Amino acid sequence: MTGGGTGGHTYPALTAIRALQARLAASGRALEVLWIGTQDGLEARVAPAEGIAFTPVATGKIRRSSNPLKMVSPANVKDMARVPLGVAQARKAIADFQPDVVLATGGYVAVPAGLAARLCRRPLVLHEQTVRLGLANRKLAGSATRIAVSSESTIPLLSEEARRIAVVTGNPVRPEVLSGHADKAIETLGLSGFDRRLPTIYVTGGAQGSQQINEVVRDVLPWLLEHANVVHQCGTANVEALHEHSTRLPPGQATRYYLTGFVGPELPDVLALADVVISRSGAGTLAELTALGKAAVFIPLATSAGNEQAHNARHLHEGGAAVALLGEVTAATLRDAVGPLLMEPACRASIAQQARAHGKPDAADRLVDVILSAASG
Repeated sequence: MTGGGTGGHTYPALTAIRALQARLAASGRALEVLWIGTQDGLEARVAPAEGIAFTPVATGKIRRSSNPLKMVSPANVKDMARVPLGVAQARKAIADFQPDVVLATGGYVAVPAGLAARLCRRPLVLHEQTVRLGLANRKLAGSATRIAVSSESTIPLLSEEARRIAVVTGNPVRPEVLSGHADKAIETLGLSGFDRRLPTIYVTGGAQGSQQINEVVRDVLPWLLEHANVVHQCGTANVEALHEHSTRLPPGQATRYYLTGFVGPELPDVLALADVVISRSGAGTLAELTALGKAAVFIPLATSAGNEQAHNARHLHEGGAAVALLGEVTAATLRDAVGPLLMEPACRASIAQQARAHGKPDAADRLVDVILSAASG
């Protein structure tokens, strides 16, 4: 296993490992896993916590820029010089471990191990979470045995050679996300003031929150609460300021607004409760919301690598499976986007249905099929 740096690369890998362990256990077999990553990446904490052997290697992060001169910045040159060392370290790890297959889920850490897999003549399966291949997977595509992609829309974007070895699996979603209960969210979070006759909105900017989303939701909050209940996950650093703002809400609205810095184990239940989600459009978020069939308004992170969040959101927007705000986002544009989803149940149901059609809740099992096929030659 290789890949990581962020949750978008790490958690699909972990979900695939769990699914593969379960598949093998059902036939009386066991799985041995070695995770190759970086010492300071998320995978360095996740793998040991899951009882997975972990080996760190050197690697270099490419700081992308539209200016070619900036691509040869001292930082990029220094980091690229580390890649050969990482390949050598990964090659030794793979030669010693003798895996049946190497799975790479992207992130710059995947490059050394992916190249080492080829040098060790081990089957390499790439998994891509976003609509367009990320930089690491583009670099490794020529060494891959199979390329598992998350969307049918990715296939036409591949080279003719890559298309021949590509298969659509979807992006693995944690099984627990799919098993939430709305009533449990009401009980656990103490949402007794919510009006269940109204739709419920879940607002999230990710674990750290999003200043952009927080501010635009704050500005339109009284209007939202006229038409919906709102669960707002804002990031722990932003709770105080938003709480101060919420104290000025009319009492009838304040009881239908739940503000929290972080949503943890209760996330599946919150998602089950939500009729509409306002969020960023990272690959993991899209996989979860489409698997659940949720109507969503996406506000892409403008600084995401390769502008991938905008591509993800546009893909679903064009398919009628979400609403994407791709230009300037203001209280007015958010109100115009959310309004039909709140006040026209048929519109909300149509988008949710299209989202579900794009979803692949069995993505982990599909990816396991690809891994086992590559491992068996």
